[in-house]
Amino acid sequence: MPISGKLTKKLVENLAPGRHGDGNGLYLVVDPSGARRWIVRVVVKGQKNRKGGPLRTDFGLGGADIVPLPQARERALAYRRLAKQGLNPRFNAQKEVPTFEEVARQVHFERLPTWKNVKHGQQWLNTLRDYAFPKIGRMPIDRIGQPEVMMCLSPIWTEKHETAKRLAQRIKTVLDVARSKGLRSGENPVAAIKEAGALPKVKARPVHHKAMHWKDVPGFYAVLSTKTAMAAKALMFTCLTGARTGEVLGMRWAEIDWEAGVWTCPPDRMKTSEVHRVPLTAAMTSILEPLRALQSDFVFEGQKRHQPLSNMSMLMLLRRMKIEGVTVHGFRSTFRDWAAEVAGAPREVAEMSLAHKVGSDVERAYARSDLLDRRRALMEAWSEFVTSAGRGEHG
Repeated sequence: MPISGKLTKKLVENLAPGRHGDGNGLYLVVDPSGARRWIVRVVVKGQKNRKGGPLRTDFGLGGADIVPLPQARERALAYRRLAKQGLNPRFNAQKEVPTFEEVARQVHFERLPTWKNVKHGQQWLNTLRDYAFPKIGRMPIDRIGQPEVMMCLSPIWTEKHETAKRLAQRIKTVLDVARSKGLRSGENPVAAIKEAGALPKVKARPVHHKAMHWKDVPGFYAVLSTKTAMAAKALMFTCLTGARTGEVLGMRWAEIDWEAGVWTCPPDRMKTSEVHRVPLTAAMTSILEPLRALQSDFVFEGQKRHQPLSNMSMLMLLRRMKIEGVTVHGFRSTFRDWAAEVAGAPREVAEMSLAHKVGSDVERAYARSDLLDRRRALMEAWSEFVTSAGRGEHG
């Protein structure tokens, strides 16, 4: 039969800061920060405190985010039984320590509101699921040391180095959180492994998105402009703006200032997490204007009403057009090469057009302008070049 008390799951999740009794010596302590933990108060039979009175002691039973209410009641009962036998729970209680996977999933849940988007949050957990949980997922969190971490990292350290580095950081985060909750002690083994240089140094190899040569863009764009699919419109706009896929597909009408000729992409869709203004050329607006009649929430609406195109829609279009060895993201590189080789654009203007951060933190702090007017001139020239074959101007 389950143990009963005054508290409920809903109360545990919503009670204000303070100490809240469940009965039989069990309390939920809610800190001003919102952190919630269990304690049990017991009187150890036959033992006296320094003043000669009954030995009344509080014991922590773990965080309420990890230890659910029924389990807290069971632990409290076990502590009271020990105390009634004259045994101090501090030395005699059998502690239940959560596993690495349990703590990792809790950390993931707690940080859901902080992820840039759902996809990033899921990637964080998937890395642990694929490379850590099979090896250490069922181990008690306080038993994980350097050998266990090495067991996760070593097999992929050289072959999948970037993934291994992300895995190491995520394991470190889980172990740090566990220590802050009193579930571990001592140094973090991930930090110790790094400091000791226990893993070989791997020279990072830059990964480049496959790009179309800038000379081939006008001919490609002329063919693309004959397509009527929404994915074609989105890809044309992407080519002209040099924007990232997510920035374009998430575009809403409210982000466009028609009078100023500017599209303002909000920080939550930007890799830099900063607002980015894109000057709109005549070629860009000619793509956008007819789409307004659809009256959709999104500029580039997908198959579902008021929902954007899927992330794969433009890439699949390239494949249907038999354009092999080219990615959508690669058009950013194409623009950058053209800006340097043909337009002779200053580095900061070309980089800002791609929403790249330019200069050091100090330099950016003093650079108040986003060079919109200079970028507009560059984007106008790029639009003229890209659309030239369609006007019979490109060889």
